[in-house]
Amino acid sequence: MNTIATTSSVTPSTPNPKQPQQRQTAKEIIAANVKELIEQLEAGRSNALTAYLDAMSRFHNYSFGNVLEIARQRPNATRVAGLYAWNQLGRKVKKGEKGIRILAPIIGIKRKRNEEAEKDITKQNTAVLVGFRNAYVFDVSQTDGTELPTMHEVHGDVGENRDRLVSYIDRQGIELVFTENIAPALGVSYGGRIAILPGQSEAEEFSTLVHELAHEMLHKAERRTTTTKVVKETEAEAVAFVVGKAVGLKAGTASADYIHLYHGNASLLAESLEVIQETSAVILAALEPSRTEEMADAELAQVA
Repeated sequence: MNTIATTSSVTPSTPNPKQPQQRQTAKEIIAANVKELIEQLEAGRSNALTAYLDAMSRFHNYSFGNVLEIARQRPNATRVAGLYAWNQLGRKVKKGEKGIRILAPIIGIKRKRNEEAEKDITKQNTAVLVGFRNAYVFDVSQTDGTELPTMHEVHGDVGENRDRLVSYIDRQGIELVFTENIAPALGVSYGGRIAILPGQSEAEEFSTLVHELAHEMLHKAERRTTTTKVVKETEAEAVAFVVGKAVGLKAGTASADYIHLYHGNASLLAESLEVIQETSAVILAALEPSRTEEMADAELAQVA
């Protein structure tokens, strides 16, 4: 059973049998995990995040009309781009694939009269929209080649902590739903209601649940109107990192990368240190096995 660390639940990974095992308190574990996250943030963007951002910069943001066109022609499309962009990313469109038609703007130049241009030579010509033309894009599923860069993900076994976390969320009167309607977001906090995207790995889902629970605990009350989006995401992800590490998950630089995406940094995290520590402690306490579970474990140990 995978449980969290409390005053008497964590031992060193390589204990010396000749010496008494040193145990960490929850406070020490939280402090160590926060320190690790701060160090990752101070180190700057990871190579994985840099590669991811570089790849994403090659994709266009399409107009609402073109988004509807893409959805109508290929409902399962997730990432679309033109031939040139795919080639730059090391991918080729598969033979026989049909392009997705969109409308691309045609930009012309409106020249000013000579007398107007002479007044300000830096504003002689003006770009104007003169019309639209058909253009074709392709979804990633229509291409082969180099895998697109991805950010680090959370891995590991959550054991019974997932059920305990869900139970705690329910006891707080927070509704928990699983819906694909929030895609591509993995989770959303609405204030009294948390929505989670189904299909995530157990580790990713647990981390997402903690992140959204942190939003519920920190950003839906008096701090709601006085805290910026950057601070909110930094705090919530920091709590997810601390709690995840405490239950044995391996996050790598996933949380630091997420915080960097929202332009958060070590300084912002340090300013929120107290609320991050307090919130993490409350969640970790909620994940403690109940007395009934402990007695059952003890009985199983005696039988074994």
